[in-house]
Amino acid sequence: MGKIPGHTPDGNTMTHNTSSIYILGISAYYHDSAACLLKDGEIIAAAQEERFTRKKHDPDFPRHAIQYCLHEGGIPMNRVDYVAFYDKPFIKFNRILETYFSYAPRGIRSFLKAMPLWLRKKLWIPDLIHKELGYSGKILFPEHHESHAASAFFPSPFERAAFLTIDGVGEWATASYGVGEGNRVRILAELHFPHSLGLLYSAFTYFTGFKVNSGEYKVMGLAPYGEPRYVQTIYDHLIDLKEDGSFKMNMEYFDYPAGLRMTNEKFARLFDGPPRTPESPLTQREMDLARSIQEVTEKIMLRMARHVKKETGEKYLVMAGGVALNCVGNGKLLRESIFDDIWIQPAAGDAGGALGAAYIVHYHYLNNPPLPKTGRDLQKGSYLGPRYSNDEIQAFLKEHGLPHQLVEREELLDRVSDYLIEGKVIGWFQGRMEFGPRALGNRSIIGDARSPEMQRKMNLKIKFRESFRPFAPSVLAEKAGEWFELDRESPYMLLIAEVKADKRRPVSPKEANRWGIEKLNVVRSEIPAVTHVDYTARIQTVRREDNPLYYDLIHAFYRKTGCPVIVNTSFNVRGEPIVATPLDAYKCFMRTEMDVLVLGNYILVKDDQPEFHETIDWREVYELD
Repeated sequence: MGKIPGHTPDGNTMTHNTSSIYILGISAYYHDSAACLLKDGEIIAAAQEERFTRKKHDPDFPRHAIQYCLHEGGIPMNRVDYVAFYDKPFIKFNRILETYFSYAPRGIRSFLKAMPLWLRKKLWIPDLIHKELGYSGKILFPEHHESHAASAFFPSPFERAAFLTIDGVGEWATASYGVGEGNRVRILAELHFPHSLGLLYSAFTYFTGFKVNSGEYKVMGLAPYGEPRYVQTIYDHLIDLKEDGSFKMNMEYFDYPAGLRMTNEKFARLFDGPPRTPESPLTQREMDLARSIQEVTEKIMLRMARHVKKETGEKYLVMAGGVALNCVGNGKLLRESIFDDIWIQPAAGDAGGALGAAYIVHYHYLNNPPLPKTGRDLQKGSYLGPRYSNDEIQAFLKEHGLPHQLVEREELLDRVSDYLIEGKVIGWFQGRMEFGPRALGNRSIIGDARSPEMQRKMNLKIKFRESFRPFAPSVLAEKAGEWFELDRESPYMLLIAEVKADKRRPVSPKEANRWGIEKLNVVRSEIPAVTHVDYTARIQTVRREDNPLYYDLIHAFYRKTGCPVIVNTSFNVRGEPIVATPLDAYKCFMRTEMDVLVLGNYILVKDDQPEFHETIDWREVYELD
């Protein structure tokens, strides 16, 4: 089989328009390294490095993602006009040195651990780019939060808007706000390290036994099982919150500025004991901690947004930064109607910084006029990654003797909708891979949202993850308002809304009094597989214009059942990135209790497959280095 898309494009065979300007954006060396390619300001391709290397949150130089972007753009590296890196490494290094010196000698172990990577790689980005890519052209370095702001505003549907960026930390900034208009984003104010909402949330992620920079979703999902009994403790001891949403943290309780942990012994005494050991049973304390930090986070987000509205007077708000992935907070922000509408960058974390950096070069450095806004965003559904044709999929299946059936489009929709109705779990692999942490119907595992058993089955037998974690619904956009308290689109699964009252089911007094994880087993609506214990759901609205095949599949299910909602979760298992290739999809399919795999127009039924052997050198199939 041929090479995976993005591997070693041959500059001698490619054609290109020499009048176009190509800008390569890169983010690397913290977490979620990524690359993107702009052509005259249009997003051509974007992908995270983890999808190619299969290392979750891979922070390394995104060589595979870059190769893919060049392949998708049909250009060799020497055709790239500018390279943009998503932050300023020297300023970040200065912040790290100042922080260590201010905490010395307490941070010596962390300092010795961090310095080799800085001295070997992080301070030498231009040299690394030249070495890895053979590129000797112009390299530009926007600021971290400037990159976030650009990633939020320029692809948004708004011609002007306020922006709010909130994350862990960039160079010094941990949050910023300002205004985007035309071809400019302008930062008006910042909050600086070590005072950081992202790091505060990560501290509780660490303390509740989950992994920092990947377990924050788990804390958010765990929160509805708990009570907010630690909220006042957080305000009394950890943060001094102002009316404008700014705050100072009491660093006596935290170890992250110069240590190897997020929290310390004083933090543990405040919250009734040591951090939970990862993988140990969850207790009511962890649930209450999750609920408490979630409520504090939402309050801070709302205060920040109100201040931004007051200072800018703008009608619309755009958001980026890792905290912008907190869809519960986003949903509350939307319901408060502080702004007429909000738009959130789908790859809001560091991966999206690559896109924002490229935009800064295109607009700020080159002073190009803005692309026309038509009321729809310019993110292309975030379907910006590699695609595989039916011919490529067929070659893969035949070479390895994998039983399959090729069907036409209408039969595909008919059979897969029937499989869903039968309660089967389906791996759905179509079109271009999504950019960002959410699967949006091209690299998805799907199921029947009406099934009371579907959430537990998917969590424990398919995803191999904690049983409490909720799943998201994909719903036909025009039917969303009939099933959820939502009056607008949510194409990127970044908003939470409640299930409509008439779709809920009555809960008996005995069921209502259940505590903790026991709440999971209560059927609360007509779509229990996607209804969280607080009657909310993280919604993806699906328009035919964005994804015709996925829309038509849901519509086929709707015609047969009267329900326009299915379960959509990312096509991966716990601890692994979302699948990128047919190989990844097949391996995930065979390692789990998925019933059916759909690769393009090819259907693979689990019972028909040969015994799966991990010993096959699959790397040779894709000619990976």
